[in-house]
Amino acid sequence: MTYESILQKASVVAPGVTLVIAKMSFARRLELATKIREIAARLEYLNAGDGRERMEAAILTGEVERLYVQWGLKEIIGLLIDGEPATPDRLIDNGPEELFREALEAVKSECSLSEAERKN
Repeated sequence: MTYESILQKASVVAPGVTLVIAKMSFARRLELATKIREIAARLEYLNAGDGRERMEAAILTGEVERLYVQWGLKEIIGLLIDGEPATPDRLIDNGPEELFREALEAVKSECSLSEAERKN
């Protein structure tokens, strides 16, 4: 048996670009949960609040999205940002938002699928 701990996904929004996503494992799930636990608890509280608290909740949502991409996007193939090879942090800071959103959805999808679902 050979197991690959990553998967490659061709970008829909940026033809020629490939996103390299980490597959979920026990240790990676624990690492992610640890990273977002405190933010998620605060986010739930703020979402129930008034307008100002909801604004802060929107900022925290962005932080959670950043964490997902930093945690799960391992490599970006076929993209230069400002003349430099793209990295997850460069994508977050200076890359096209549509590609960031696509990477975010790919990471979240990998987090939620069971092994049987991933095989299909």
